[in-house]
Amino acid sequence: MTQKLLLGAIADDFTGATDLANNLVRAGMRVVQTIGVPSQPLAADVDAVVVALKSRTAPVAEAVAESLQALHWLRAAGARQIYFKYCSTFDSTPEGNIGPVTDALMQALGTSFTVATPAFPDNQRTVFKGYLFVGDVLLNESGMQNHPLTPMADPNLLRVLQPQTARRVGLIDHRTVGAGAEAIAARVADLQAEGVGIAIVDAVSNEDLLRMGPAFAGLPLVTGGSGLAIGLPQNFGIQASPQAGTLPPAQGLRAVVSGSCSRMTNAQVAHFIAGGRPALALDPVRIAAGEDVAAQALAWAEPLLADGPVLIYSTADAGAVKGVQEQLGVEAAGAMVERTIARIACGLVERGVQQLVVAGGETSGACVQALGIAQLQIGAQIDPGVPWCHAPGTPGLHLALKSGNFGSEDFFSKAFGVLA
Repeated sequence: MTQKLLLGAIADDFTGATDLANNLVRAGMRVVQTIGVPSQPLAADVDAVVVALKSRTAPVAEAVAESLQALHWLRAAGARQIYFKYCSTFDSTPEGNIGPVTDALMQALGTSFTVATPAFPDNQRTVFKGYLFVGDVLLNESGMQNHPLTPMADPNLLRVLQPQTARRVGLIDHRTVGAGAEAIAARVADLQAEGVGIAIVDAVSNEDLLRMGPAFAGLPLVTGGSGLAIGLPQNFGIQASPQAGTLPPAQGLRAVVSGSCSRMTNAQVAHFIAGGRPALALDPVRIAAGEDVAAQALAWAEPLLADGPVLIYSTADAGAVKGVQEQLGVEAAGAMVERTIARIACGLVERGVQQLVVAGGETSGACVQALGIAQLQIGAQIDPGVPWCHAPGTPGLHLALKSGNFGSEDFFSKAFGVLA
């Protein structure tokens, strides 16, 4: 890397990192996503680096320590602004980790004020009067109330965040945002004078997010989902350009692995199967019984790959997931399935798969780590929040890391068409 970074981002999971990087690339920034804090030079000169951590559901102390390590690297690289990225459904553990990590980053940066907005209108995440909506329903009616690891029962972001931080939480409402950057900046000044440390910001459209960009240009730290990213590159004099997302040509076999239990991923699995493509469901109970389910899945896939793509999935409805969790324990069940799918992903790549879609945030993290990938170059968008990425190396691997609720129903099939 021969130039200083303009923007340095810390993401609390791997799909969230690619989601953010995707929006930055669409706005014209050249972006590399690193898997964990970099331990080697970057592959190319870039405008922004997104450090992908697996900290969303980690113990608070661990999440804080990893985030501060990422911050230290980004500041050493010269990043002029720091972006803490979490999910557009604002979910984490009851103890955090959004509040504790935000507090730690603010203290390390010596700043007493930042903003928080998970809004991403392109994916139907909007914030109105501090309440988070998914499509036309409140967050707690969207299916997120049944999330196996981070259930969300309260859509009021001020109520969710306040117990996680010692700082006072306030609101920049939709009327202020609609009035433009100067009104937003004036509201920031008022909130600071009142002793507010973190402000939830309403946004119901991309125009709202674009108005926030210049208003927040002077903040050392911003926090949010990936939507806020669309208004930041303009602060550095960068305009949208298709060249920012150019990747090497794709080759090799194609496959999909899925560990997400979200409603949308369930629909995507059903759509893939309805289209007549081969799919294999993994049984967590058999994994727990000690069967080598990964080897069985790879034996099933190998003769089918030449006519791919194939799908291997553990996706199930909330009731089935709950049954497995009651038998094995929530964390043990999730980690067990992630390890199995990661082994399958590695085996698929060994068998010639070079175009791989991975569904699920925790699953994506496990697969990327198992594959030993250190950096990803960010390419073209498949659906809002989900780009193709390229892992440098010979022959190289193209990956799409999909958050559970993202993408259209035909995502698994469409993704390969976009890459072609």
